[in-house]
Amino acid sequence: MKKFIAVLVLIVCNSLSAQVQFEARVSKTILGLNERLRIDFIMNVDGDNFNQPSFDGFRVIAGPSQQVSQSWVNGKSTFEKVYSYFLLPNQKGSVVIKQAAIEYNGQIYKTSPVRINVTAATEQPRDPNDTSVSADDNIYLVADISKTNPYINEPITVVYKLYFSYNIGITNWRELNKPKYNDFWSQNIDIKQLVAEEGMFKGQKYRYVVLRKTVLYPQKSGKLAIEPLSLDIDVQLPTNRHDMFGRVIVTEGSKRVSAGTKTIAVKALPEAGKPEDFSGAVGNFSFKVIPTKTDLKNGESLDLVVSVTGKGNMKLFGLPKPVVPNALEMYDAVHNEQVNTPLSGMSGKISDSYTIIPQYKGNYPIKPLQFSYFDLGSGTYKTISSKEIMINVLDGPTASDAIAASNSDDKNKIGNVEQFKYIKLKSNLLTMNKKDFFGSNLFYGLVFFPFLLLPLIVLFKKKKEAIDGDITGNRIRMNNRLAKKYLSEAKKQINNKELFYIALEKAMHNFLKAKLHIETSEMSKDNIQELLLSRNANPEAVNDFIGLTENCEVARYAPSSSVMIQQDFDKAVFIISELEKQI
Repeated sequence: MKKFIAVLVLIVCNSLSAQVQFEARVSKTILGLNERLRIDFIMNVDGDNFNQPSFDGFRVIAGPSQQVSQSWVNGKSTFEKVYSYFLLPNQKGSVVIKQAAIEYNGQIYKTSPVRINVTAATEQPRDPNDTSVSADDNIYLVADISKTNPYINEPITVVYKLYFSYNIGITNWRELNKPKYNDFWSQNIDIKQLVAEEGMFKGQKYRYVVLRKTVLYPQKSGKLAIEPLSLDIDVQLPTNRHDMFGRVIVTEGSKRVSAGTKTIAVKALPEAGKPEDFSGAVGNFSFKVIPTKTDLKNGESLDLVVSVTGKGNMKLFGLPKPVVPNALEMYDAVHNEQVNTPLSGMSGKISDSYTIIPQYKGNYPIKPLQFSYFDLGSGTYKTISSKEIMINVLDGPTASDAIAASNSDDKNKIGNVEQFKYIKLKSNLLTMNKKDFFGSNLFYGLVFFPFLLLPLIVLFKKKKEAIDGDITGNRIRMNNRLAKKYLSEAKKQINNKELFYIALEKAMHNFLKAKLHIETSEMSKDNIQELLLSRNANPEAVNDFIGLTENCEVARYAPSSSVMIQQDFDKAVFIISELEKQI
């Protein structure tokens, strides 16, 4: 009989789970790069904790919007909930929209992945009001390169300018692809404020905005490619229609532009006349080796500063290292850079400071140092030599006294060497008293431990069965955990407005489920207000809770600052805490 009941319960559960339908439907599976895609996530049950996919390869331009419908026909109830999105593809090719997920009766249900083939942009009808027709000939993204055939480590600049005609407006833009500078050392120049200027392009007057400035130093010879910058631009375009006051009606549209791939032909530095100590410096420099002092007393130290000043690839080469006599102890260098990187390239000063401490009295020369670099102005190598530096140690021990003292210490050490000891020929072993394991306290403890453990297992099993049988209590505990989980998730996503408000709304819904024992379909404004007030909740706290819940949907798409988002989070924590105390 028990087996029959178990099989019957299993069949009923399987039939109930089989009735849950959750699928993803798209408006089309093949679309152009400039076309929109609608995707609907449809379920026939009131599932909770909807988890949208990441939509890799697409940009969400609208959604999620939610629709719920329920009907009764001939005593049979039907239910449908739909989450809808509008997407715009970012690239051509085959793109997969991953699985969405919901939770229903403690089980997770997922949609099947959907594959979308994105083709090239389709032709739009040549309508006067169509934005793509006008935008194609009025917006250009250009990469101005100062020099296309530099030497290795010669600076070049790339300035990205967005040209647009006078009869259109630009409201916003987004970077689709950032430029990549493989085999270049690069430094972006900060642009504090974008300013529209006037200039000539293709023989006509345009307005333009400088979007990005970058200084590049090529690191190898040959043809090097600079991958393009691509933008998605929101534009306002005029139409052939006018309003009642005679003003031209403008339409909103979008345009994708690219600066195109640029190729730089980099020349190798000439081999003829290259010095042996050349370390890769390219530019125009001056070289100095300066000691802080040359006359020292016993116990004093000096700093020897090796520095290069000028304009060139200051951060991309090393300085020569001085060679000092053995009587001078030299420590590792402290490197210092005072380099600016404007649009014209790096300039400033780099230096290595060596601390030197003399050991003995006497005069010690530091040999001259040489620094070689490639001069871009003359196209030849140049070498700068420093002068010899003489260090005078005025007092202290001499080198001969130190050698004599060292020899005396060695003799004393030899006289004090201890003789080898004889190996012992007899052993002194002691017997150990070891008790047998059989009959010990540990033996009896291990024998009777399973019998003592059985009552605990029985009690634990009964407790677990009681908890599992408490369906309402389990649901309340689960909703409590989910509320804390999504409130924590909202805090993590506080810098991402849309994800923040989605998590905040889920946290507040799960809080209501835990406290009021209701489902999502019962969460109307009047029902929530009536239930909370019946639990002796403060009317002001109830109104704040309902207002914040309704604000989550609107706040996802309304402009808001990080301060407002933080205020909404603090307000949610405060309201939930107050309601927790009151009900």
